[in-house]
Amino acid sequence: MESSATTYGPGYEAMAAPWWLVLLEGIIALIVGLFLIFAPGITTVTLITVLGIFWLIGGVFSLVGLFMDRSNWGWKVLSGVLGILAGLAIVAYPIYSTIVLLSFFVIMIAIWAIIYGAVRLAWGLKGGGWGTALLGILVIVLGILLLVNPLSGAIILPWTFGILAIFGGIAAIVAGIMMR
Repeated sequence: MESSATTYGPGYEAMAAPWWLVLLEGIIALIVGLFLIFAPGITTVTLITVLGIFWLIGGVFSLVGLFMDRSNWGWKVLSGVLGILAGLAIVAYPIYSTIVLLSFFVIMIAIWAIIYGAVRLAWGLKGGGWGTALLGILVIVLGILLLVNPLSGAIILPWTFGILAIFGGIAAIVAGIMMR
């Protein structure tokens, strides 16, 4: 019988996934990664449409959940309505929604990069070394470039995610085989 938990010291336990599930996840990630590399446009639109359907269904479930549990009803109504509206907008306008969502994601990455770069720069100036300060400056410049033209960042995002999915998929396949 397989153990479904791994112990990490007193009182710490982590759930371990079955080997075949890790293998399956790796295969799916590898396939999605290859699609993102070789057919980035249609694959990205498809993934965003699936996200829209997910948000639409989640919004409906959030509102239906009010009949069973009225606690935090304000948040449930807000998340339900926003989920339904976002889902409908994405399903109705999948191509435009893809451009908007990817651009928004790039803007969030740019803001994070500027903040991260500022922290690295401050750390480098306070004794962390010139390499840390230089890294901070480079990350700030990257963040500013992404903020100035988020559409360019959005265009390369599917390939970036594709490469990450391929490497992650290969790693999960190897891990699944090793777990076996």
